[in-house]
Amino acid sequence: MKLDEAKEKFVQTWGSLATSWGINRTMAMVHALLLTSQQPLSTDEVMEQLAISRGNANMNLRELMDWGIVKKELKIGDRKEYFVADKDIWTVFKHIVKERRKRELEPVIHSLESLKNVEDNNEESKAFRELMDNLLGVTTKANVLLDLAVKSDENWMMNKLLKLLS
Repeated sequence: MKLDEAKEKFVQTWGSLATSWGINRTMAMVHALLLTSQQPLSTDEVMEQLAISRGNANMNLRELMDWGIVKKELKIGDRKEYFVADKDIWTVFKHIVKERRKRELEPVIHSLESLKNVEDNNEESKAFRELMDNLLGVTTKANVLLDLAVKSDENWMMNKLLKLLS
């Protein structure tokens, strides 16, 4: 397989996988394109290589910058903005986990905390509070584990995971 063909397949695969994780397919494809590029790319280059509109390219590049996994670079004498992906995959993983926690897990925790405060005092409300407590316990533990992953370095985390699997 030629390099260009492999890069294109990676971009498509990364985009397809992202939808399974609840991430915009085009955003993942832009990220994959930047990951595989040795040089920073302009919005025009992203548009051309992925056959997407300027608005779509701009929106997804901004979102990737918000996630902290893409940075903007300027070239002296050139008015265009260029974009480069962080190539340290462990750092990318940590940024993604951090952002997903903030957007998805933390709101669930806050919601469960408020839902367990049912005022009724009958069997059904007692069962509901117990269910909310159990869900909150699991969700809080998942949040703690993700916090450890974000704060850890790659070697520590991998060693812990390998010990769990063996």
